[in-house]
Amino acid sequence: MQQQEAHSLSEQIAKHISEQIIRGELVEGERIQELRIASELDVSRGSVREALLLLERTQLIEIFPRRGAIVSEMSAMQVRALFDLTSLLLGQMVHRMAETWRSHEAERIQLLLEQLEAETRQGHIEKFYDLIFQGMAQQQEMVGNLYLMRYYQELLPSLRRSYFLTLNISRRELQESFELFKLVTEAILIRKSHQATLFMEDFCRHLRNLVLESLIRMKQIELAWARRSRR
Repeated sequence: MQQQEAHSLSEQIAKHISEQIIRGELVEGERIQELRIASELDVSRGSVREALLLLERTQLIEIFPRRGAIVSEMSAMQVRALFDLTSLLLGQMVHRMAETWRSHEAERIQLLLEQLEAETRQGHIEKFYDLIFQGMAQQQEMVGNLYLMRYYQELLPSLRRSYFLTLNISRRELQESFELFKLVTEAILIRKSHQATLFMEDFCRHLRNLVLESLIRMKQIELAWARRSRR
C-alpha cells in the first residue's frame, strides 16, 4: 500500500479489515493479527492500530486491554438493535429529503429507482442493498444534518455485514424489498415526509427479518458442524 497522509492511510486499512469481516473472512470472536495486516498491506503496525481505533466506532470489532482487537459477535439481539437505530436515522433522513429536494435531486432519486429495478431483475442482492444504503450516505445536501449523517456513516459497515447474510434470499423477497423502497421514493417525490418515514420503517423491518432468518440458518449450520466434529 502506497504511503499517503496518515489519516487517509488509516481509513484505507480500516476499510480493508472491514471488508474481510463483512465477507466472513474474519469471523466473530477472531483476534485481529496486527502484524499480519501490517505485512499484508506493507504498512506500519502503528497505522494498523490507528485503523483499528477507527473500526471500533463501526461496532465491527471490540478492543480489549492485553487481548487486542476481536471481531464482534453478530447475534439476533445485536441485529435488532442495529436495525432499530438504522430505522430511526433513515426515517429522519427521508423525512428531510421529502421536504428539501430540488428538481435535479428528484432526477437523481428517479435514476436510483431505475438502477434498483435493474438489479432486482438480475437478482443482484448485494448491489441492490449497496445502492440503497451507500446512496443514502451521499445525500448530505438534501438531509442537511451533519450529525445525523455522521452517525449513519458509522453504521454502514455493520449494515453491510448484516445484509451480506441475505445473499441467498429468493427473487420474490428481493422484489418485495424493491416494492417497499419504491414506496419510500414515491413518498419523497410527492413531499409526503411522514409517509416516507413510515415506509422506510417498513423497509428496514423487512430487511431486518430477512437478516434474522439468514442468521438463524447460519447458526444452525455452525452448530450442526460442531456436533459432527465432536463425534
